[in-house]
Amino acid sequence: MAGVTDRPFRQLCKQLGAGYAVSEMAASNPRLWASEKSARRTDHAGEMEPKAVQFAGADPQDLADCAKFNVGRGAQIIDINMGCPVKKVCNNWCGSALLQHEDLVARILDSVVAAVDVPVTLKFRTGWNRENKNALRIARIAEQAGIQMLTLHGRTRADGYSGQAEYDTIAAVKAAVSIPVVANGDITTPDKAKSVLNATGADAIMIGRAAQGRPWICREVDHYLRTGEYLPAPLVEEVRALMHEHLEAHYAFYGEFLGVRTARKHIGWYVRELDGGEDFRQRMNLLESTAEQLHAVDGFFKMLAGQGERLQYRPAIDSNEALAA
Repeated sequence: MAGVTDRPFRQLCKQLGAGYAVSEMAASNPRLWASEKSARRTDHAGEMEPKAVQFAGADPQDLADCAKFNVGRGAQIIDINMGCPVKKVCNNWCGSALLQHEDLVARILDSVVAAVDVPVTLKFRTGWNRENKNALRIARIAEQAGIQMLTLHGRTRADGYSGQAEYDTIAAVKAAVSIPVVANGDITTPDKAKSVLNATGADAIMIGRAAQGRPWICREVDHYLRTGEYLPAPLVEEVRALMHEHLEAHYAFYGEFLGVRTARKHIGWYVRELDGGEDFRQRMNLLESTAEQLHAVDGFFKMLAGQGERLQYRPAIDSNEALAA
């Protein structure tokens, strides 16, 4: 979720019911620690706890040093990414590419766990491809190394985001280890969250792409799991106010020039399932100032308010829809 789960978005998700949110994936290469992008990706100043920082790399010492560096800056949890399927990451033998080298996985995990005194967690996939699925072995390696929690996306690297998530593999991993396991993949609705928990026996579920433009899915899932009842769609005015809060924080975080440009994707996700959303997104993408963006968003939601008190959007997102990651 690099480029999505920045501090303003994580904070909003936590306010709306997420119990845990991890930073954008940053590089462990020490030459990049001071870069503007890496510094921003690991910025958790003022964030609600726990503060979890995720990074990727292939060198055990770099990863250990990066972990110590981030703990020194206030990180309370270190999350190692061995799940990213993006080519530019895998071409550097990072992310899910590491699943091809179990000996290196073990050295990395041993090195990072020994380097810090905070919990270290691991995000990974079921394998490199369908012919080479090794989630069970990776899980056991992680548990032996002292990893405190596993988050498993139920697809191989070769799958990307296509097909259906392998909940049977997540269930097998949960049965094979004694540490907490978090199920991830295709969780787009409250009832899907419950069915995945039931099917996998996982200790928790992690929502990714479905929260893009719908951060209130966190409270919807939480409420359903606790009560068995669905929350009504959010009020149009509430969403307008949430977007205003999100955008103001986003602009403050990125500045005027970068803020207006990086906000476009978030605004697009918020409106993509709403009446007139695509036309609005195309017009909004031509705006060049934060003030113009805020004014346009307010106008769009005032128009929606004239159509009804609550948002009228499709109740589920197709898990195979091409959503940015």
